[in-house]
Amino acid sequence: MGTVFSFDIRGEAAAQAGAAVEAAARWLHRADALFSTYKPDSELSRLARGELTAAECDPLVVEVLELCEAAEVRSHGWFSTGYAGGLDPTGLVKGWAVERASRLLAAAGVSDTCINGGGDIQLSGQREPGLPWRIGISDPLHPGRFVAVVEGAGELAVATSGPAERGCHVVDPHTGAPPRDGLASITVLARGLTAADAWATAAFAQGSASRGWLEELPGVEAFAVTAFGDTWSTAGFGQFARVG
Repeated sequence: MGTVFSFDIRGEAAAQAGAAVEAAARWLHRADALFSTYKPDSELSRLARGELTAAECDPLVVEVLELCEAAEVRSHGWFSTGYAGGLDPTGLVKGWAVERASRLLAAAGVSDTCINGGGDIQLSGQREPGLPWRIGISDPLHPGRFVAVVEGAGELAVATSGPAERGCHVVDPHTGAPPRDGLASITVLARGLTAADAWATAAFAQGSASRGWLEELPGVEAFAVTAFGDTWSTAGFGQFARVG
C-alpha cells in the first residue's frame, strides 16, 4: 500500500499474541496484493485496465467497491474512486484493511491493540488497565510538533488527510486538481477506520466547507488545521481532546 504498518499490543494477551499478529500481517499483505495501485498484477490494476470484470474479481474487491460507492453518495461526491476514468479506492481501502486486521486480533483474544497504517490508526481496548490510548495529531505546519492529542478507549479510529507527509495526493474529484480551499490537514475520529479514512479524504477534498457535513455524520468528530495555521473542530471533538 506504499506505506508502513505497525502493531502495538498491550494487556495480558500480548505475550501470546505472535500468531495472531502474524495472521493480521498476512491479511494486510493479501489486501495489498488485491488492491495495490503500484502493482500491475493486482486485481484492482487488472480491473482498471479492463482485463477483469468485477464478477471475476475476489469478492473482497466487490465489497470495497460497494463501500466506495456508498461513501461517494454519503459525501455528496467528495469521496470518489477516481476521476477522468480512473479507479483508485485507496482513500478507503487502507482504513478498511486495518480495521479488519484489528478485528482479526480481537477474535483471537488480543483486544488491547493499536494498529498504525501510515499514520491512520485503529485502536481497541486500552493501553494499560484503566488508561485510555493517547494519540498525537501532528502539526502539518511545524514538523515534529503535535497540534492536539486525542484520548480514547474501546474501538476508536483516527485518520488524518493532508499533504504534509506525501505531498498533495488528494484532489478535488470534480476537477482533478488540488483542493482550492486550503486545509493543511484534517483528522477524523470514528469507531472504525473504514469510515474515518473515507471521511477524512472527502473532507480534505472539500476543504473547510466540509465542517457542516461532518457535524451531521453520526459518531464522527473532526479537527482541522487551515493553511494559515488556524484550527477548527466539530462540536463533540472536545470529549476526546486532551492537553499535555
